[in-house]
Amino acid sequence: MPVTIFLRSLVFNAFFYVHTLTWMLVLLPTVFFPRSAMLAGIKRWAKTNRQALEIIGGVRTELRGLENIPPGGAIIASKHHSTYETVSMLDLFADPVYVMKKELLSIPLFGWYAKKAEQIPVDRAAGRTALVEMSRRAREEVARGRQLIIYPEGTRRPAGAERAYKHGIVNLYEALGVPVVPVALNAGLYWARHVFTRHPGTIVVEFLPPIPPGGDGEVFFADLQEAIETATDRLIAEAYAGPNPPPVPPGGEAWSARAPKV
Repeated sequence: MPVTIFLRSLVFNAFFYVHTLTWMLVLLPTVFFPRSAMLAGIKRWAKTNRQALEIIGGVRTELRGLENIPPGGAIIASKHHSTYETVSMLDLFADPVYVMKKELLSIPLFGWYAKKAEQIPVDRAAGRTALVEMSRRAREEVARGRQLIIYPEGTRRPAGAERAYKHGIVNLYEALGVPVVPVALNAGLYWARHVFTRHPGTIVVEFLPPIPPGGDGEVFFADLQEAIETATDRLIAEAYAGPNPPPVPPGGEAWSARAPKV
């Protein structure tokens, strides 16, 4: 690993955690203010993280297809490579809402903000009861015009790994009756999970044409996977065809077998 990449990664990682803790303290008074005050602060935090990643780590962000994000309630179904898409895209949506583990609400500061921001907690130990409650809350939130951000694979997967989508997204599609925006990205090439370094380059996040509500659930499930995976493979191929290709992340070796031509 080049020394410059190590040092830039070290500085960025230190900045990210210090910056996050600082904003958690700065935003503390907003717990007593209208929710919009906290949301504005969170969006500023997210945008600053993206700017710092470019300035310190040399990792740019290119956003494509923003015109595909519909106004009002929608499901944003994103590929999930790393922490990047969890924290760096919040300012792109008018009023984002996440589904999160109920245990996270017990974390000091973070849990307070999550409650104030009216995120959707899920008690995984409650089984089907939890799914019913999650769907109820999700319907309420999208009816208010909020954008539900969900990762259909359920957890971070290495860039290039084989797909592993969970069927829960179908339940939400059928229950909520709102457009679903597939999101492809190549973030895992530059901010890989369980990897310290931030490889210089360009993270591309592409919002694909929305899938309209009211279709057959199984057809939707197939179409969603095809849209996200095809576009993600294309973005990874673009990155490897560029002048400064990133290293293959751990667990992402399977991509080479299906690599599209660029």
